[in-house]
Amino acid sequence: MLDYKKVNNLMGWLVFLVATLVYALTVEQTASFWDPGEFIAVSYKLQVPHPPGAPFFLLTYRMFGFLAFGDGLSVAYWMNIGSAVFSGLTILFLFWSITLFGRKLFGVVKGKESKGEVITLMGAGMVGALVYTFTDSFWFSAVEAEVYAMSSFFTAIVIWAFLKWDVIEDPRDENRWMIFIAYLVGLSIGVHLLNLVTLPALALIYYFKKYRNPNLKGGIIALALGGLALIIINNIIIPGLPSMAGAMEIFFVNSIGLPFGSGVVVFITLFVGSLIYGIIYSIKNGKVVLNTILVSLTFIMIGYGSYAMIVVRANQDTVINQNAPKDIISYVSYLKREQYGYRPLMHGQYFDAELIDQEEGAPIYLKGKDKYEIVDYSTVNIYDPSRTTILPRIYSTQERHKQLYRSKLGLREGEKPTFGDNLYFMFSHQLGHMYWRYFMWNFSGRESDFSDAPWLGIADFFSDKFPDYIKENKAHNNYLMLPLLLGILGLIFQAKNDPRSFYVTTMLFLMMGAVLVLYLNSPPVEPRERDYIYVGSFYAFAIWIGIGVMALAHWIGKLNKNLAVAGVIATAITFPIPVMMASQNWDDHNRQGRYFSVDSARNFLSSCAPNAILFTGGDNDTFPLWYVQEVEGFRTDVRVVVLSYFDTDWYVDQLSKPAYESEGLPFSLQYENYKKGTNDVLYVMERENLEAISSREYLRLLKNNSDLLKLSGGGRSTYNMVPSKNLILDVDLEKVYGQGLIPEGMESLMADQINLRVKGNYMTRGNLMLVDLITTNNWERPIYFNNTSLATIGLDIEDYVVMEGLTYRLLPVRKPQNMRSELVNTDLAFKNVMEEFAFRGMDNPDNYFDDEFRRFTSNHRSAINAIAIALLDEDDMDRAAEIMKFSLEKMPHDAIPYDLASGQMVPLLFEVGEDDLALDIIEKISHKSIQMLEFYTRENREFDREAMISIEMLKYFIPLLNERGYDELANQLKNGLERIMGPSSGGSMIDRR
Repeated sequence: MLDYKKVNNLMGWLVFLVATLVYALTVEQTASFWDPGEFIAVSYKLQVPHPPGAPFFLLTYRMFGFLAFGDGLSVAYWMNIGSAVFSGLTILFLFWSITLFGRKLFGVVKGKESKGEVITLMGAGMVGALVYTFTDSFWFSAVEAEVYAMSSFFTAIVIWAFLKWDVIEDPRDENRWMIFIAYLVGLSIGVHLLNLVTLPALALIYYFKKYRNPNLKGGIIALALGGLALIIINNIIIPGLPSMAGAMEIFFVNSIGLPFGSGVVVFITLFVGSLIYGIIYSIKNGKVVLNTILVSLTFIMIGYGSYAMIVVRANQDTVINQNAPKDIISYVSYLKREQYGYRPLMHGQYFDAELIDQEEGAPIYLKGKDKYEIVDYSTVNIYDPSRTTILPRIYSTQERHKQLYRSKLGLREGEKPTFGDNLYFMFSHQLGHMYWRYFMWNFSGRESDFSDAPWLGIADFFSDKFPDYIKENKAHNNYLMLPLLLGILGLIFQAKNDPRSFYVTTMLFLMMGAVLVLYLNSPPVEPRERDYIYVGSFYAFAIWIGIGVMALAHWIGKLNKNLAVAGVIATAITFPIPVMMASQNWDDHNRQGRYFSVDSARNFLSSCAPNAILFTGGDNDTFPLWYVQEVEGFRTDVRVVVLSYFDTDWYVDQLSKPAYESEGLPFSLQYENYKKGTNDVLYVMERENLEAISSREYLRLLKNNSDLLKLSGGGRSTYNMVPSKNLILDVDLEKVYGQGLIPEGMESLMADQINLRVKGNYMTRGNLMLVDLITTNNWERPIYFNNTSLATIGLDIEDYVVMEGLTYRLLPVRKPQNMRSELVNTDLAFKNVMEEFAFRGMDNPDNYFDDEFRRFTSNHRSAINAIAIALLDEDDMDRAAEIMKFSLEKMPHDAIPYDLASGQMVPLLFEVGEDDLALDIIEKISHKSIQMLEFYTRENREFDREAMISIEMLKYFIPLLNERGYDELANQLKNGLERIMGPSSGGSMIDRR
């Protein structure tokens, strides 16, 4: 007879080793794009990440960073290994959870497990756990230092712990496990809040154990109480307790006149005292339930106590100190993620609702010299009540979102959406596109790594319809729907034979899937794919996959009357499923050899002169830069300024202080001029006969709080304004020229004035501070912009920037109006690209480069094109040819397929006489483009962005070929395009140069 406990433990750890080894072999060796760059940087030095923070994650991954033994280049690798380990532990607890569900399903008696039951449960746990091991979404998070691997671990161990609690008979042991679970929940708050979503399902486990005759009413009450526990933790404990402490702090300081911190001390004393009194009372009076609740709450608070690190480190003024939550007031704002705005949940406006009023909300406090000062009031938007609805799904009033809503709903401009449209968007986009598509990608298959790629089914596996560019895409994965079918089989089998456990699994599946979709209420477009949010739902489905193996064993056992043999057969039949998934997914989840996320950051910094100031835009423009500076210590003389944060007072305050080799940024305005509630927005109110104003004079008036700039506002607020869109900065050309700032050959373009023209009808605090920085800096420190920040700042300064590689330097030169390309310092840009830039692994076709890598590759290709154009305009044919060949060598088609930027290189290659290289690009792009258009047409698929670019590229190439005398090839492309699109004389919208 097999010892079930030993075999179960051994098999669980064996599965853990397999999963962890897989993740360790495929782990990224440096910082990935998106948040890992930030998390590695802040973990390495225990700094303050974006709200609401993840302090326990930071503390834990700091420990993994020690394994680098001081080698900064290895820190990211070891933190990524941390995710591999936590993901392996997730698989371990999934295995044990499946076997626990299986014991209940088969009614296995402890200590009396038969050989057949042991074999069947082990096989089911192994297959279910390994299928989840190789799922697309979970594997993605398992190989990078992000919170989702550790969050999944906490979700898995809490579910397992509740299932263990369910089989414990001794009430004292039950309470110990309940307290253990509470502590895990508290710790998980310091990682991610996904764990809390499991509470309603876990409440069902409690109900089914404690009430031997459950009914529908009781089940609903249990779910409601579980939901109440979720609300208490998520809405009361996490932000509510600090909010109450903040209110008490304001009262004690502002009303009573006590020193800062007194209210917090009193609140903590009262709260902890009440807990202690309640626990003592429950013990003396034998209140077991009350005692368990209070002790559990205590352990939740102990776990939640990791958040003290955020306040402690914020007060150390770390270099990365987002929101600077130094006191209880700013800490509450940090926890509530107030900077990210509000999404309506149960009631709100349609996207076309008219804003009819704004009401003054709660006061906003900031810590002053001797009390907390009201700096502003929150604003409550009042929309036309006839254009509001329950369960608002199409709510965003952003213009871009409005257009996307109309496109997805088929609404004409001015046509009002209905509640039916609202529900259609919820089911088709939020539940369909943003959840079901991900679900099917994980358990059925995925056509490619294009964002809108459909899922694949059984018929697709045997179809020859897919063109080469899809079949060659490493993310073209098809699982023959076998994981999906096995999971459905398990779902049905559990529902029939163990309905109580089925309700629990179903609640886990729905709460971490569909319900989470409704709660998050996503707009029509997100900055990135967010399938990592729903891995908890996929985890629950993996439980059903394991139970599906049990179902097969059960039915085979009925035929051969031997469950042991049936368990072996069922395992043998289903084990190829995770093997197939591993085989299909390995090449697009293996991150070995990928360094360009970090190399691109290094290339940005390498494009800057010493002691520079570099403005960046979004996450991928910024987080890798933080990583290479904070962890690898690369170019810490450059001060990176995140444009989106520049609108906040705390960030401007931080930038005014030194960091590493960078001095604080020079601002003339003081904190009183840019603190929250002051100059948040400055409206342009152009004065008659005032065409322009000196930027220095404007800043002087603003600093002196001049009445000349005052603009009366509604309510209690007054605002400053901008009297002219044209803010003129006078330039001392003799000084600038003497410093050698003007690139050779641009002397004739020198400008004695720069117009810092406001683009719209108002100027934000960030744009004001940019005007201040540019004016006060007076050309002492180099100021650079990347392409994202240059396009999004509120000042029109594009005519005054010079490209030096990947960055644009602000200089007192002005681009001529008739100039075809941007200004480029060709000597410096050429040197930076050829000698300073890194492209590790970008020429290896075996490496997998996903959409983010391809996007940054395109940025680099475009930058090199711009340098080549500038060199050609200088008649420097040799260096133009050299840098383009360098681009094709470092980023070849076999590794990174040619894209729009590659196509734009074609006329440049023709111009330098490299016809063969130009024709090769045309052949490869045209081959893919025609394949794509034929495929989309054949499948009646709507042309997406990729298809529209393909059409434009073909139109672009045809006249180029005709001009060079390649008429036969031009006619082939023309005929191919007309065969698909019909006769058309329309030209390409792509710039010929």
